[in-house]
Amino acid sequence: MKYLSTGIHQTNAPNKEPDMYGSSGKTKLRMLGYCACLAAIAGMPAMASDAATTPAAASSAPSDADLANAACAIGEEQFLPGDYYYCLATQSYGLQHYAQARKFFTTAASWASKPAQYVLGIMALDGDHQPVDRPLAAAWLALAAERPQSNFASASARLHAALAPAEQEAADRLLAKMRPTYGDATAAVRAEKRYEQGMARLARLAGAGGHYCMAGITTPADPSAASDPGQCPPVQVMTRAIDQAAAKVFDGWTGHVNVGPLQQVNAAAATHHPG
Repeated sequence: MKYLSTGIHQTNAPNKEPDMYGSSGKTKLRMLGYCACLAAIAGMPAMASDAATTPAAASSAPSDADLANAACAIGEEQFLPGDYYYCLATQSYGLQHYAQARKFFTTAASWASKPAQYVLGIMALDGDHQPVDRPLAAAWLALAAERPQSNFASASARLHAALAPAEQEAADRLLAKMRPTYGDATAAVRAEKRYEQGMARLARLAGAGGHYCMAGITTPADPSAASDPGQCPPVQVMTRAIDQAAAKVFDGWTGHVNVGPLQQVNAAAATHHPG
């Protein structure tokens, strides 16, 4: 399956389970659109030119090749690991490494990636390269939908309403076990701390003329210029790019604080190269 489906919509037939798999009116999730895409925001080649906040139409779903060609910047892991591992999961899915994709989605979910939690729910619901597990799907969707005005709230509510009582009980038990790891009270706080630590490092480099070379994004085209700081974006440019990506990652969570423009400091050598 080259893209995933919410698989949930209402029917007009009374007492009938919502059609989880019919093609008519089926909402599609375009994996690329859910990545905050730091590399793209920074003006570099990446997964997509714009990150959507709602599922894309089926007609715009990417191919396996599109997913496999996702450009994941390893340096982003120091700032927004949830988005980085979501990117790796998307890439792995395109390469048809489905177990690895599920592993990376799960890692992203532990860093408060709501899109990753949503995708894990849909994979469990649809039996996408794994057994169908409706209670597990409902638990993941509930986590994905926990923020106010979540775009995933409707899908979560409709699935939960479609479950049999025993399935609802199983979903509630799973959710209670999963929430301490994947709920925002833990995962988003952890992700925010990583973001703040990364931005603090950038702040120390924000002297006049400072540049920042992020691994996976800012490799000079000319190898002979690799040691030239001018080949890397100014720190302020990277700060804006990271903040834009962070706004998407933490969208709807009240605990996120945008760093904003960094203040310059007196530093003779305010250039960083990834180790």
